[in-house]
Amino acid sequence: MTSRQPTRRSLRARLALAYAAGIYAAGVFVVVFVDLPLASIQATIPADRPAASTITATDPGPGPGISLHQLLTGSAIALAILIPIALALGWYVAGRFLHPLRTINATAQTISAGNLHQRLGLGNPTDELTELGHTLDDLFARLQASFDAQRHFVANASHELRTPIAGLRTLLEVALADPDADADTLRSVCQEALTLGGHQERLVQALLALATSERGITRRDPLDLARVANDVLTSRRNQAAETGIDLTEHLTPAVTTGDPKLLESLVANLIDNALRHNHPPGQAEVTTQTTGTQATLTVTNSGPLIPDDQIQRLFQPFQKLTPDRHGHRDGHRDGHRDGYGLGLAIVQAVTQAHHATLTAAARPEGGLSITVRFASAQVRRRA
Repeated sequence: MTSRQPTRRSLRARLALAYAAGIYAAGVFVVVFVDLPLASIQATIPADRPAASTITATDPGPGPGISLHQLLTGSAIALAILIPIALALGWYVAGRFLHPLRTINATAQTISAGNLHQRLGLGNPTDELTELGHTLDDLFARLQASFDAQRHFVANASHELRTPIAGLRTLLEVALADPDADADTLRSVCQEALTLGGHQERLVQALLALATSERGITRRDPLDLARVANDVLTSRRNQAAETGIDLTEHLTPAVTTGDPKLLESLVANLIDNALRHNHPPGQAEVTTQTTGTQATLTVTNSGPLIPDDQIQRLFQPFQKLTPDRHGHRDGHRDGHRDGYGLGLAIVQAVTQAHHATLTAAARPEGGLSITVRFASAQVRRRA
């Protein structure tokens, strides 16, 4: 037994019926409040003495006159004629009002088919429907930017993953093609293969961290940014000493709420960025504090000079500074010490997931100062 689909009734038809019902109700209102009072007046006049105010066919006035019966009959006919007129007028008015909505529907269907650059462009006059069109135009623009960013991200991720895989394959092919390869040579090849594998593993972990951050948060636990920063700093002090970076902190309680793993990832990536994109002898400073209703984390580091117009680009995936005049990137000459271009992108994603505020400024003497402001735990509890 097949289920029948409900009959589809267009919005224009429903509006036309509503308009027609309103017009017809106005006609009935006029009849009720005009004819019925006349009928009541006719009922109260004695049959042998017609009143001067009564309109009858037998009145000796200047004209033939209209009887009450004729008036009621004419009103009924007028109401019957009013039905198609009201429906036609309602249909026309509904069509005029729904014209922008039909434009929105047709254009939205075209855009959903893959033409993301097209816009509604309803223009004037400004009313509720054109405001809806402007809102949808803004939404389509954000969707197009998001799709473009995702395509760019996938292309960059594919390139970053393909490079170590191709290097690993070339390394193994060269080793297998060498008939004189001994145990030491093969052991060296295995060490290089493990290094490339470690690079791939770290890159995949960074990609997973970015994807997890962009997905948003599902839990909010109270935690102190000072304690999180202290734990991360403890694990980074040896690295800072080896690279000649003076790592200092000014940690005061800064309690907020959020996902502990994501916030730890944010702090770790900020500190790693401050150490990686630095040069000896350099400095990196971590500060936590509570200011008013905000818990604040600030990481400042020395390093290469960064143009102001390059700062926002660094928070996008796989974006790094262009090579400086010394021929190395971000102050490092070797390998992948300059990272994968994902650290600050992860920071940005975690910040957005927690509805926090991120500000970054280039220091005149070189390096960056990055501040993330979270709502304090007290504000979260009141909210």
